[in-house]
Amino acid sequence: MVLERLLPLLLICAVILAVTGMIRRALLWRRGQPEKVALLRGLLAMPRRYLVDLHHVVARDKYMSKTHVATAGGFVLSMVLILVVNLFGVSNYLVDLALSASLVLMFIGALFVYKRRRHPPSRLSRGPWMRLPKSLLVFSITFFITTLPVSPVFGNAGGWILSAILLAGIIWGLGELVLGMAWGGPMKHAFAGALHLAFHRRSERFGGGRSTGLKRLDLDAPKLGVEKPVDFKWNQLLGFDACVQCGKCEAMCPAFAAGQPLNPKKLIQDMVTGMAGGSDARFAGSPYPGKKIGEAKGAPHQPITAGLVSEETLWSCTTCRACVEECPMMIEHVDAIVDMRRFLTMEKGQTPGKGAEVLDNLIVTDNPNGFNPRNRTHWAADQNLPLMKDVKQADVLFWVSDGAFDMRSQRILRAFVKILRAAGVNFAVLGDEELDSGDVARRLGDDATFQRLAKSNIATLNQYQFDRIVTTDPHAFHCLKNEYPDFYPEQEKPGYEVMHHTTFINELVKAQLLELKDYKGGKVTYHDPCYLGRYNGEYDSPRELLAELGIKLVEMERSGFRSRCCGGGGGAPITDIPGERRIADMRMDDAKKTGAEMIAVGCQQCTAMLEGVVGPHPEVKDIAELVADALSETKSTLPEKIRDRQIAVEVI
Repeated sequence: MVLERLLPLLLICAVILAVTGMIRRALLWRRGQPEKVALLRGLLAMPRRYLVDLHHVVARDKYMSKTHVATAGGFVLSMVLILVVNLFGVSNYLVDLALSASLVLMFIGALFVYKRRRHPPSRLSRGPWMRLPKSLLVFSITFFITTLPVSPVFGNAGGWILSAILLAGIIWGLGELVLGMAWGGPMKHAFAGALHLAFHRRSERFGGGRSTGLKRLDLDAPKLGVEKPVDFKWNQLLGFDACVQCGKCEAMCPAFAAGQPLNPKKLIQDMVTGMAGGSDARFAGSPYPGKKIGEAKGAPHQPITAGLVSEETLWSCTTCRACVEECPMMIEHVDAIVDMRRFLTMEKGQTPGKGAEVLDNLIVTDNPNGFNPRNRTHWAADQNLPLMKDVKQADVLFWVSDGAFDMRSQRILRAFVKILRAAGVNFAVLGDEELDSGDVARRLGDDATFQRLAKSNIATLNQYQFDRIVTTDPHAFHCLKNEYPDFYPEQEKPGYEVMHHTTFINELVKAQLLELKDYKGGKVTYHDPCYLGRYNGEYDSPRELLAELGIKLVEMERSGFRSRCCGGGGGAPITDIPGERRIADMRMDDAKKTGAEMIAVGCQQCTAMLEGVVGPHPEVKDIAELVADALSETKSTLPEKIRDRQIAVEVI
């Protein structure tokens, strides 16, 4: 049969062209900046990362996870066996059976892909992606038929017709799935995605780990931040190419939902456009709200904001990490956005809204609102709080954060102090020695100011002895826990644990150091702060505390790792990019749909954003306030018990 003679030649040509395309694509990535990777270790770890870590994310959508296992698994196995049989001549009953079974598996998976693509949700890209299910079906069918004996019933004419049909199908299938993988078709994500997982910038994310702190910026570098596509690290460019255009990031993005000019999927595709050069004319997904497709143009050495992406797009991000958490390819959108902000802020001085004023305040007064730093303890004038500079050591250092300057946040601070005293906790505060954590400066791209604040705070902390830092501010909590350690000497770790106040209070309750009365109000819902939940994985302690108060939660539709941002992170209230709606209004609508009379929160910023919603809405209270209101008489032995470090160990 003619096909039998042509097939090996077609496969050899496909392999040569595929390798050529892969090398060409890799050279595009290598235009980026150097980044050390564990080459061999990454490649060896890649199968597990792909089959386990990545699948954990994909498995949130049961339909697509099963579809992906069948389609991708069937394709990989069948492609290997096709090469073994047709190039190396290895053919026996078992091999032929395995090849047929893998093609059938792929065919079944492709049917489900076709079903999903018949009426795709708006988040899915169309264009070539609509052709992909047909290509998968053609590949599996044509190669399955070639594994079967050719029946003589066709005769010579029938054999030629069948061969021509099969040949056309094979060329179609190989072109889409093999050449497209290497040269930029919809299957490109399979090749780039595998290498992206092997050389991921945050290898800590695999194996059940977590990595959310921004990467440290070298302030002595010739250029600060990312101006052009080639300024990204090479494995960041690789990560952009891994995008499967599923749009799950788009569906979760609060800025996109609010009508601000940001679509995280479009942003990643624009970075690919800039890396390779060209325009977004062929992008077949949703545009940035208010902006047309076809107007963005870029090149590897062209400034990104000079025609590829607008500055407004970069400043719309709240850094909530909803896109990162949802991405099935584990792409780091927030890192890319902050890298580009760094250039705009530190090299060009172009921070919009009140950004420049806030950064100037941090430089002059060490707090974003420009208050006199000596007023940091005025909120506690009647509290007689112990100061670290007086006591030198304590079990707990209470990190007050900039809620000290806000009258609403001060109520939360007072409530937490009441709880600490009721439990007999040996604590102290830094008072005027405490500076801003630097969170706002870093999200606005001013890493220089962040690093100055971090190093100054670390120097202060190193003067005293304590076991834990506890704070009511998730943003400060994140910085102290995940970003400050980068500024300690190499191989040296901070000698303290950093905790959020909900976690700490929950520990006190479990250790029976607090006696609480039952909550007597109506329905309560809980809002997960982004910097507590997605950034630090703390979802349970706040809910356990509310349960201890006798509260039966009514969860919002978007809760836990899919919680909607309040709109207060990433400096968003400062840059204030206009949209069709306010993010806080959308979050309040989520809460109203539950019928709750109260929204429990665990973040000062979230409290401010939600209470700022215009019109009638449920009452907003921090969990510390709810616990403080529920306090009953405490036992006389508590001051002695809290100093016994075994209590904490037993609870953990």
